[in-house]
Amino acid sequence: MMRCNPKTEVTTQSADSTIQAVKKGIRVSPFGTMDDGTAVSLYTMTNSQGVVMQVINYGGIITSLSIPDRNGIMEDVVLGYDSLAGYLRSNPYFGSLIGRYGNRIARGKFSLDGKPYTLATNNGANHLHGGVKGFDKVFWNIAEHPADNGVAIKLTYRSKDMEEGYPGNLDVTVIYVLTDNNELELSYEATTDKTTIVNLTQHTYFNLTGATRDILSHHLKLNADHFLPVDPTLIPTGKLESVSNTPFDFKREQRIGSRIQARDAQLKAGNGYDHCWALVKKSPDSFDTAAVLYDSISGRQVTVSTTEPGIQFYSGNFLDGSITGKRGVVYNFRYGLCLETQHFPDSPNQKNFSSVVLEPGKTYRTRTTYAFSVR
Repeated sequence: MMRCNPKTEVTTQSADSTIQAVKKGIRVSPFGTMDDGTAVSLYTMTNSQGVVMQVINYGGIITSLSIPDRNGIMEDVVLGYDSLAGYLRSNPYFGSLIGRYGNRIARGKFSLDGKPYTLATNNGANHLHGGVKGFDKVFWNIAEHPADNGVAIKLTYRSKDMEEGYPGNLDVTVIYVLTDNNELELSYEATTDKTTIVNLTQHTYFNLTGATRDILSHHLKLNADHFLPVDPTLIPTGKLESVSNTPFDFKREQRIGSRIQARDAQLKAGNGYDHCWALVKKSPDSFDTAAVLYDSISGRQVTVSTTEPGIQFYSGNFLDGSITGKRGVVYNFRYGLCLETQHFPDSPNQKNFSSVVLEPGKTYRTRTTYAFSVR
């Protein structure tokens, strides 16, 4: 099945420096079959600048995103696999939609209205990223979606009552927009028929050099005065700690590798950076700049803006060379990083953190944009 929307023809320079004609639009093609026989499709989205993003139904996964460097050379800047088999076999959340609850919940337990709920403990003693079969492992219905400023798809999924232990039938809609200004806009909505908890995010691993080396030479700026220290199992202690005079101070742009080996108890706990930063907000729901990631080698830069109160910066500490990804690249230690906008980890059990409770008749809404540019 092949479709293209607005047929704006542009030219772009590929990684082999040849000039290619591309059409703005969306093309749909087969991408294998899930274990239950469900056919998965690959949605290839191309904007008017020749930037290409690919998404599959399985997990709502962004499998590739090709953007230009300072010389106009296009390279894929996200980690993943060449085929569905890799995602089905072993996927550390490459490119995935995460839910119902992104990040960790202590001991897989929480209470709502005095009623206790128990979730899978799939990360040591804790619950991580929605459980054994979170939103990263389900089939999302995808349809083309109108967008005045680019190309877009709408992903929908119904999470049934008590799926992975969460109460309520949760209806989720996520819109991916690839704008003509080289932005990836993510809009999340959810409704429920029973009081529940929700914390959705996107778990794409970025490497702005095109995954040819680790990310330690990338530069990062975070709009945050405080971060959330964690215990040895990576559950927040409940305190917000100032980043001043710590390796967690990214208020000014810092090279990621400059302090990652510092003798610091929190870096030891995460084997690097695997923490949530509390963002500086104009108001609780305002859309603010959260992070700027820059690669001096390629000149690529991505600016992250969000309505969310926090951002989890994960420096790829569990990549260990055991995964061979796209184009036969071995993903060694810290070959990718994640910038996951979200509510704070373990919020259901932390009275001082903002609420993640969603009630019937209310709508969960959040928005995040990754804006790509070059220096």
